[in-house]
Amino acid sequence: MNHKVKIVLNGILTSFGNGNIPEAVALASYPVPNTNIPSANWSFRNRTLMFLAGTGDARGIRQWNKINRRVKKGAKAFSIIVPCMFKKENEDDEKVCDIKGFVCTPVFRYEDTVGEKLECMHLEPPDLPFMERAKEWGISIKAIPGNYRCYGYYSSSRKEIGLASPEETVFFHELAHASHEKVKGSLKSGQNPFQEIVAELSAHALCWLVGKSGQKTLGNAYRYIEKYAKKIEMSPISACIKVMSDTEKVLGLILKREKTINNIEYLEDFNHDEISKRRFNLGSHPKK
Repeated sequence: MNHKVKIVLNGILTSFGNGNIPEAVALASYPVPNTNIPSANWSFRNRTLMFLAGTGDARGIRQWNKINRRVKKGAKAFSIIVPCMFKKENEDDEKVCDIKGFVCTPVFRYEDTVGEKLECMHLEPPDLPFMERAKEWGISIKAIPGNYRCYGYYSSSRKEIGLASPEETVFFHELAHASHEKVKGSLKSGQNPFQEIVAELSAHALCWLVGKSGQKTLGNAYRYIEKYAKKIEMSPISACIKVMSDTEKVLGLILKREKTINNIEYLEDFNHDEISKRRFNLGSHPKK
């Protein structure tokens, strides 16, 4: 592992250990398009389900048909949770609506339909460091509007990174998941604590290495790692130390180019001219 990366990782652990963690900053999100799409009025949970399905617009078959689009043959729906409403009389003998329960309703992604084009905001992710690495690995990157519980996702099955935020650290986190998958061969489904800690530690290290607000995002990284460390009954520092080996390998694949000679994989050092161009600032870690 490159010595500069070790310095950065050790600097992060030192920052975590000194207890002087800055307040977490709010990350930017892409706005919901100013259109009449049904999902703009969905609940927070349903919009999160839509986000994780990899789209910014999902509807039922009849809703798609109404705007002259049809669902592709063989497309699979995902479910959202909707309330069952009924009318009842209140104490003043007035009829009011109430909820008697919830049901799952199938909806289809815009990407799984064909027909008339929609007039809606088309988001393009910004040009971020290491995007070329994702493309080398056959991973597409898309921007999705909306404020969600999570700011991004990596779909192994679709080979896709979805971003609901233009922040570098969000992309770095998802790229780290993709790199971790290559290191391990596969990842456990769901939000596995160790995998999440590897991804967030890697993301924060990459922020430092490319000079993208490492200090600014320190509080966010610490609190994210702390949340998952609690689930495995460890301190944030202990959890980071436990995953340090995997984190170094993850960063190695992102920062260096992979080569194979006689079926033995090794990594060549990343370009030192590129280091200078990206203004790596390895000597200004958070002070105690």
